[in-house]
Amino acid sequence: MAEDEQHQAERRAFWSGTIAFGLVSLPVHLFTANRSNRTPLRMLTKEGTPLRRRYFCSKEEKILDRDELIRGFEVEPKKFIEISDDELTALQPEKSREIDLRRFVPLAQLDPALYERGYFLVPEEGAVKAYRLLAHTMEEANRAGIATVVMRGKEYLIAIIAKGDILRAETLRFVDELRQPQDIGLPELEEASKNEVKKFAAAIKKLSRKSWKKTDQDDRASAELMALIERKLEAGDDIIDIDEAEPETEDEDNVIDLMAVLKQRLKGD
Repeated sequence: MAEDEQHQAERRAFWSGTIAFGLVSLPVHLFTANRSNRTPLRMLTKEGTPLRRRYFCSKEEKILDRDELIRGFEVEPKKFIEISDDELTALQPEKSREIDLRRFVPLAQLDPALYERGYFLVPEEGAVKAYRLLAHTMEEANRAGIATVVMRGKEYLIAIIAKGDILRAETLRFVDELRQPQDIGLPELEEASKNEVKKFAAAIKKLSRKSWKKTDQDDRASAELMALIERKLEAGDDIIDIDEAEPETEDEDNVIDLMAVLKQRLKGD
């Protein structure tokens, strides 16, 4: 991979800091492992003018500017407690560039429902050996590291998981964010007969496959929508030209560049 391309990928790191546990300090970069592949559609007027979301006051029947807005928490119907920006800022955790790795737990004990968003951990060039050693040891022990990290003014609980000598981090939902089966009114399980069990086992066996293919995860709906858009574009149908200049956006989720950086880093040690 060319040096300028590698530096370009590194600049897209979501977060940079160190993994700290015991006397070990491992500098890493955090890259998002998930990216939305949904085909974006914008709302327009029939004349083709792009629409924007605004805050509208139904009482005064006017659109409000952002400096006219405040935040409030509804403690009971029609009764709010105002929370100022300064008060929210005071509640934020201290800024830190450290992933505080507190303990290691059996990987099997982590409920996948707790996983919220995934990241790849990429070592700095001088930390590759320690990175590989940590990842290999964790994978051999089948353990995940539980840590806290502050990102964008918020403290997250994360699980660090090793696979193939590569570390990834999963932000974890808090327990009270998960609904329980009883919350949605699931009935109690009834005892099944042996014949019923055999019937379901036979049905599962018939549909069983030796492996899960990545093609089974293809987003067919988005592919069909893009095919429709391409057909319309080729035929010249329903094309709307807009004079409005579009703001430039930077793609932070370039997983291809990220994997190239990982391979480049891990090749030498």
